[in-house]
Amino acid sequence: MNFEGIYTPAITPLRADGAIDNAAFSQVLEHLIDAGVHGIIIAGSTGEYYAHSTQERLDLARYAKEVIGSRTQLIIGTGAVRTEESVEYAKLAKAIKADAILVGTPPYALPTEAENAAHALAIDAAAGLPVMLYNYPGRMGMSMGREFFRIVTQASKNFVAIKESSGQTGQLHMLACEFPQIGLSCGWDDQALEFFAWGARSWVCAGSNFIPREHIALYQACVVEKDFDKGRRIMAALMPLMDFLEGGKFVQAIKHGCELIGLQAGGVRAPLQGLNDEEKQGLQAVLNQLQRDVAAITGGQQ
Repeated sequence: MNFEGIYTPAITPLRADGAIDNAAFSQVLEHLIDAGVHGIIIAGSTGEYYAHSTQERLDLARYAKEVIGSRTQLIIGTGAVRTEESVEYAKLAKAIKADAILVGTPPYALPTEAENAAHALAIDAAAGLPVMLYNYPGRMGMSMGREFFRIVTQASKNFVAIKESSGQTGQLHMLACEFPQIGLSCGWDDQALEFFAWGARSWVCAGSNFIPREHIALYQACVVEKDFDKGRRIMAALMPLMDFLEGGKFVQAIKHGCELIGLQAGGVRAPLQGLNDEEKQGLQAVLNQLQRDVAAITGGQQ
């Protein structure tokens, strides 16, 4: 399996009582499929997996497969503190015939490179599916490094991609130059142009939950058309949104963005809290300008 295109870590809509809203979740998935995203990730950070029970995560993955079928790629996140729990999510991914799994560093534990590799290999063995690694030291406390990559790539051919979310361009350069067998996927939004310049062919972007076509436009310009002048213009139009999302209420902003386009997202689970009125107005203004700018660049064809 090759990861190519825009991969959306789907939000998890909630009802007023805080329970997961399956009907609204189905609408989110249909919206993404209709927009032409290349894959959907369930139980990513944007999906608030850390605030879900084990049963909720298992049920949500099964339901996503029922809705999506084979219309786009389905990737199941396996993130958890305990390796044993991640293995259970990997087994489920195999059972429902997901297309791939997302494997990150367990948070808080601070494993060594070798320990982290053993964790990833245990998850891989349980699923036997293509693996997109997820390197996000800002949340996990540890960064995947050379020793980790050497161990996992020598032990298994399933490690075919990485969502690189360290924000460190040196890490991007190291991966591109030393581990070309691991396909690069942008996981740090304001570096998307740099990732594509270094050969990335996919982008895992939370903003594509509510403006998927604008994100696809950047991928199309850089990867398909090889037109980096056009890509720079689109990237410049996207930057105000990226800056807004990094203002401290990331998931809340993504969910409100979904509400702005008519999807039912519901609130967020504690300890997070929603946007205030001023923040909502700010996101609306950014979104309006962004859509006008990208439409002008692409001629409305996204």
